Amino acid sequence: MDLGAIEIIDINPDNIADEHICCAFSDKKSVQGYQDKKDWLTAQYSNGYRFKRLDARGKIMIEYVPAEHAWLPLDAPGYMVINCFWVSGKFKKHGNGKRLLQTCMDDAAEMNGVVAVTGDKKRPFMSDPKFLKKQGFVCVDEAPPYFRLWCKKLKADAPTPKFKDTARQGGVPGSKGILAYYTSTCPFAEHWTNGVLRAYAAEHGIPCEIHKIEAQEQAHALPIPWIINSVFYDGELVTLEMASNKALDEFLGED
Repeated sequence: MDLGAIEIIDINPDNIADEHICCAFSDKKSVQGYQDKKDWLTAQYSNGYRFKRLDARGKIMIEYVPAEHAWLPLDAPGYMVINCFWVSGKFKKHGNGKRLLQTCMDDAAEMNGVVAVTGDKKRPFMSDPKFLKKQGFVCVDEAPPYFRLWCKKLKADAPTPKFKDTARQGGVPGSKGILAYYTSTCPFAEHWTNGVLRAYAAEHGIPCEIHKIEAQEQAHALPIPWIINSVFYDGELVTLEMASNKALDEFLGED
């Protein structure tokens, strides 16, 4: 099989019931989160949200949406926003990332450009800034503690996008214990954030608040520009990962 020539499938309300959406399709722990993600995708399709993947069993997909309907807290009028972009395992280094990105660029051809949020380096569940830079994206904004906004303009006179001011806090001053936010945009989050993390806090006697973000307005009010999953401890951002108890010990200093 030529791993660089596999068909790209457009997942939409007509086929989503029968097609897998890459993430967690074989993870029995995330059955509810997987269905929640499918339901979320179906609801967002009318807002221009698109999900495309390779016709293969693996995590090889891209998701994007016009900024006006993005849950990421950005001021990016007329831009397309990449929400999730993942090429894993044996599908790497076959041009699949470029092919998937090109579908987004094609759909944004009449728009101002395309933007994506990353960390200062490759971080879990986020796009790789090195890859974006190689594809002609430029870093146009930063937000604490380590977020970057990358942009590829398709119109020379387009306004430069930026993070919303609400997303520049970087932490939650005054918060005690664990504070976490998650959404249905990731099928793993329901199990790991609302399940494992909550149980971990109870076991260790740590105060814990976990909030599921259910609407764009809530997402835009978050203190950081990332809405899939975020865990704060005593007000500081400690991880974007959906982590095991051992990893949580390390993140939260409980070991």
